Amino acid sequence: MSILTSVPSLLASEGGFGLNLNLFETNIINLAIVIAALVWFLPKVLGGILATRRATILADLQDAEQRLLETTTALAAAKQDLADARIKAEKIRSDARARADALRLDSERRTVDEMARLKQGAVADLQSEASRVSEQLRREAARRAVDRALASLPGKLDAEAQARFIDQSINSLGQA
Repeated sequence: MSILTSVPSLLASEGGFGLNLNLFETNIINLAIVIAALVWFLPKVLGGILATRRATILADLQDAEQRLLETTTALAAAKQDLADARIKAEKIRSDARARADALRLDSERRTVDEMARLKQGAVADLQSEASRVSEQLRREAARRAVDRALASLPGKLDAEAQARFIDQSINSLGQA
């Protein structure tokens, strides 16, 4: 048996296929009322919800664009501040190097000046000591010469010539 021949016999055994036109049994009126209400209210309710949702989404997008613009501006300002800070840091470094070089050169100059002053002081001390020793040696030599002369004179000079010679020697030593 074929499937096509079995379908009509199956439908006939179940009561058949047909339309039920009884309005109360089929709930067509209820369905029409529900469909009409949906067609009437659904656009207003869904339209309002969708319009509110659309406005919210647009507001969120505008807010996001505004924040993006502010963030981009803030980023550009931060990059500029960073570049300015780097330039300032490099200037501080170069100023510090120049200051350190100036301090080093000043310190070297003062050291050289101090060494020259100490050398001049040592030379002056040496010259002072040399002149003091020279003066002392000259006086000692003069005193010895006078002592020798005085030792050899008693046999050569009389008392009066000796007294004049001693007075002259004393005067010449007092002036020196």
